Amino acid sequence: MTEIFRHKFTFTFAVLGLVMLLFIIWPLANMIFSSDPGTLWDTLVEDEVREAIWLTIYASLFATVFGLLFGVPLAYLLARRNFPGKKIIEGIVDVPIVVPHVAAGIALLFVFGRNSFLGEIFHVMHIDFVGEIAGIIIAMMFVSIPFLIDATKEGFKSVDPRLEKVARTLGASPAQAFFRISLPLAWRSILSGSVMMWARGISEFGAVLVLTYHPRIASILVYERFESYGLNWSRPVAVLLILVCLTVFVVLRYISQGGQRK
Repeated sequence: MTEIFRHKFTFTFAVLGLVMLLFIIWPLANMIFSSDPGTLWDTLVEDEVREAIWLTIYASLFATVFGLLFGVPLAYLLARRNFPGKKIIEGIVDVPIVVPHVAAGIALLFVFGRNSFLGEIFHVMHIDFVGEIAGIIIAMMFVSIPFLIDATKEGFKSVDPRLEKVARTLGASPAQAFFRISLPLAWRSILSGSVMMWARGISEFGAVLVLTYHPRIASILVYERFESYGLNWSRPVAVLLILVCLTVFVVLRYISQGGQRK
C-alpha cells in the first residue's frame, strides 16, 4: 500500500511539474517555431536591430563586471562575518527584486540625474547617465545585483572556514587566504550568480526606459515596434533576442555545471 501511494504521489507531482514546464516552454517555443526564418534573417541584418541586441548584451556584461567588483566583497562579508545590522543589510540587498522597476528607474534618476549631487560629480568627470549607455548599465546592475550577491554568499558559506584558518596559521594574510582558498572554491557559485545577473540585466525594461530610452536596447526596441506597428513587426526582434540569450545562457550554465561535476 505504501508503495502504491508513493507512486501516486510521484505521478501527481510529475503531472503538476509538467504543467509548469509547459507554461514556461510553450509560449517561447510557439513564438520561435512560428517565425519565418527568412523574416528573422531580414530582421537580423537591420542595423537598428543588430545594434540594439549588441548594446543589450555588452551593457549587461559591463553591469555584471561591476557587480562582481563590488558585490563579491559584500557577499564574502555577509557569509563570513557576524555584525550588528547584518540581517538588515541582507534584506536591503534583496530590495531591488521587489521594487517595481519603473519606480527603480525613477529612484536612480533622482540620484544620478544631472541635477543631483552625484550626477553633477560624475558630469565633471564627463560621465552622464541620462540618455547614455552608462544609464543602461546602472539600471541593469540595480535590478540584477541581488542574484549575484545571494549566489556568491551561498558559495562562500559552502567553503569550510577551517580551510582559511589553516592558511592563516601557515602565514597567509587575509587577502591571500581569500584569493587562494575561498575564491577558487566558490567560483562555481560566483559564475552561476554572474550568469543569472547577466541574464536578468538583458531582460530589463522599466528602469532602462526611465533612464535611457535612446540608445535603445533590444527590449525597448521590441516595445517600440509593438506599440507603433503591432505584433507581427515586433515578434522577429523578440525571437532573435530570445535565441541569442538562450544560446549564451545554456553555454555558460553548461560550463558552470560541468565544472561542478568535476
